[in-house]
Parts: sequence; C-alpha cells; structure tokens
Amino acid sequence: MNPTAAYSIFPDGDTLIPRFREAGDVTLDLFHRDGRVEDKWLALHPREFELLWRLAEQPGQVMTKQQLLADVWRITIEPETNSVAVHVARVRAKLASFGLAKILATHPDGGYFLDTPLGPGAFAFGGKAPD
Repeated sequence: MNPTAAYSIFPDGDTLIPRFREAGDVTLDLFHRDGRVEDKWLALHPREFELLWRLAEQPGQVMTKQQLLADVWRITIEPETNSVAVHVARVRAKLASFGLAKILATHPDGGYFLDTPLGPGAFAFGGKAPD
C-alpha cells in the first residue's frame, strides 16, 4: 500500500497517536500495551489495557457500558454477559496492589470513569520513556 492510498483510507493519517497516557500515577504505554506504576508493570490483558486507555483519554468523563462496548469491544449490541464489569474488577484488582483501585470509579447513575487529577501523577518519568 502506498502512502497516497493509505491517506485516502485514513484521511487523518497525519494525526499521531501518543505512546503514553497518564492516568494519575499510572503511565499507560501503547507500545507495550500495559501500564506501569513507577517501575512496576501492571500485567494488563489486552482488553484491560484498552479499557484503561480509553478511560484515560478523557479522565473524569463518564463512559456508559454501551460506549465502552462500542469503543473497546467494538460491538453495538449488549451481550448477555457482564464483560465490562468483570474487566473493570480485574483492572481494579491490579491497581489495588498499588493502592490505586479507586481511580477506576463507578458513577452512581451507571458507567465508569477515571477519577484522577488532570496531568501527570505524583510519579513522572521526566520526559523519558520507561525502560
């Protein structure tokens, strides 16, 4: 595929996707598809990573189950499983070992959001990529 053909398929092809996203004290790494707290990896499974990555795109914004199913699972029908809730619980369990389980919050009216301060958390890599 030549660059012109790729540009016609992906008209915003000049838009760069960030390698890192900050979610409070968690640094998400798109290349490794995992998250780190300081120098410890979370060992996220692919959907767990995608869930956290999507929520970190807009911290504080509530995402409904249907929005997450569309954006992360890429489905528009609601399955008869509680897949979103299960993945949220798994991510919270991994964050809990760092005392960060509460950053993945459930909204009282339904849906999930990242309850983190805007910008990098207390730990920062100082502009360097983690090893």
